Amino acid sequence: MFELLGVPPQALFGQLLLGLINGSFYAILSLGLAVIFGLLNIINFTHGAQYMMGAFVAWMCLNYLGINYWAALLLAPIAVGVTGVVIERFLLKRIAHVDHLYGLLLTFGLALIIQGLFRNNYGSSGLPYQIPAELRGGTNLGFMFLPTYRGWVVVASLIVCLATWFVIEKTKLGSYLRAATENPTLTQAFGINVPLLVTLTYGFGVALAAFAGVLAAPIYSVNPNMGADLIIVVFAVVVIGGMGSIMGAIVTGFSLGLIEGLTKVFYPEASATVIFIIMAIVLLVKPAGLFGRAA
Repeated sequence: MFELLGVPPQALFGQLLLGLINGSFYAILSLGLAVIFGLLNIINFTHGAQYMMGAFVAWMCLNYLGINYWAALLLAPIAVGVTGVVIERFLLKRIAHVDHLYGLLLTFGLALIIQGLFRNNYGSSGLPYQIPAELRGGTNLGFMFLPTYRGWVVVASLIVCLATWFVIEKTKLGSYLRAATENPTLTQAFGINVPLLVTLTYGFGVALAAFAGVLAAPIYSVNPNMGADLIIVVFAVVVIGGMGSIMGAIVTGFSLGLIEGLTKVFYPEASATVIFIIMAIVLLVKPAGLFGRAA
């Protein structure tokens, strides 16, 4: 078998697969953040906690109610999305017309409260969640072994990301959302319920985070800190792609996951910081982000 710069193909493609899986989570989470910020102008620091809640709801569905992974993949985003609707209606709505900093501080405080509640009840050591029977095992591709579940994560992430982009950019509902963001008064004059649109959009962004949490549950241990460890990286991904850019979040999420995987192969010492180095370079060259629009 050939080697690339002295690296065996199994190691190279294995790290690329891990990078692609991480990129799948970066893409879904940054997409949720981009939807919420781009359409609602809310910097949602609760996003990591809502990702964690998705994983915990899936775990509770299985262990307390006997509800399997496939049902949890639908129920957990809905349940966590409902909590997002409550947060928007009773908290975020009250500070909608003040500086973004207030929303950031509020959502950051909510994230700490949610993580504290789950840590108090379940500890911080992590809880196992089994891969569903249909997705166990894998395929030997010759140059690497592809676990079935990890392949499913990448495919599911792509489908959800592209479907979200299509709805927001190519449908009448998406045009209503963009109009409500740019001129809510005029949009409401045409009979469109703007407050309801805003609430449902926030709930949908939260549901995306929960969906990613369910996908992550069988790969990583379900623990209260899983969102806190990821949210800083996801915010960096959003900044690189362009705050509020839907396609930017998707492309940048997958790309940076792959770059991170390659860095682990060729220069492991920089793998934890490479995304932030890229963010600094992008901000120097194009402050609005790769896909963002200058204000």
